[in-house]
Amino acid sequence: MSPVPHLPNPPKLLELLRNPVAYVAKRWTPAPGTVRRAALSALVMSVVIIVTGGAVRLTGSGLGCETWPKCSSDSLYATSEMGVHGAIEFGNRMLTYVLSAAVGWTIVAARAAKPRRRSLSRLAWSQFWLVMGNAVIGGVTVLTELNPYTVAGHFLLATGLLTVATLTWLRAGEGDVPPRPLAGPPVKKLAVMLTSVAAALVVAGTVVTGAGPHAGDSSEVPRMPVDVEVAAQVHAALAWIVVALTLAVWLVLRAFDAPEGPRRRTRELLTVLLAQGVIGYVQYLTDVPEVLVGLHLLGAALVWIATLRLLLSLRERGLPVGITPEKLRTAAPGGTPRDAGSASGGPAPAAAVPAPADVDRDRPAAASPSGQ
Repeated sequence: MSPVPHLPNPPKLLELLRNPVAYVAKRWTPAPGTVRRAALSALVMSVVIIVTGGAVRLTGSGLGCETWPKCSSDSLYATSEMGVHGAIEFGNRMLTYVLSAAVGWTIVAARAAKPRRRSLSRLAWSQFWLVMGNAVIGGVTVLTELNPYTVAGHFLLATGLLTVATLTWLRAGEGDVPPRPLAGPPVKKLAVMLTSVAAALVVAGTVVTGAGPHAGDSSEVPRMPVDVEVAAQVHAALAWIVVALTLAVWLVLRAFDAPEGPRRRTRELLTVLLAQGVIGYVQYLTDVPEVLVGLHLLGAALVWIATLRLLLSLRERGLPVGITPEKLRTAAPGGTPRDAGSASGGPAPAAAVPAPADVDRDRPAAASPSGQ
């Protein structure tokens, strides 16, 4: 009787099955740029899924798949009998798998980074749970036949995913030393207030949508019992407050000769806000055509990303392990990073280390708490 052949390396196989992410992390160390590209892919897909979700509603395809998790009672996927609406809704569902793949790549890359970055891994895993939670809410939205409140919740949770994806991307581009402020408390308070009002603006936008004409299906879909004109006016008022607060942050940063990084983030936010305002007023005056509503939805995502970038640009946390100031100098125009001084207007320390929270090549130097 011949002996039973011995399986090669069974403990490693068991390790792979028990915790595949940790198994990969032991055998692969991604470069910091790879981690950041993974995080960026998840961020891009979180924007794409918001825009395509809006396209589903704007084309009246919200019930193209009449049930969930199947597309119909007897089919997992859209069939020719369901027409274009079924194809659009099912296509949006399939994009969830692309989003999940991007989030999975981010999780693996963040976990495999050396030294281990637990805070970055937690952010990456948070994206996974948000995707899963929003898939369930999306199913509830279909099962409740596009109840406007579940539609609003679906969008708000997608915005939560966008928030975490943005934070993951920004944190992947900086180190883990304790944060060092680049602006004084008044600027930070203004930025926090700006972020809070921007969040209220997003919520008000869901009310306008829930009370507006684009219900997501040609059938009689209930709308929120709110006067859409009043909701739009409140939304516009909040938008102007966001613009005013952004201008206030920019003026204070200029007055105190703050570093170029926060000032650039403020200019970018102003640019996106102005473009979003133009689209918003044009769509309001032209009876909210679908194309402009879709562009406004994309603009809402970009405004929120720009707001978060501004908030996080007001502090620095050094460089990721594996990125040195010399590498930044080599990549920077002219061979050396610009020295814009500190937020108080004083010169940057001689042993300063630039901290590109969003990989700005000319971000001003800022000393880390350790002075290294």
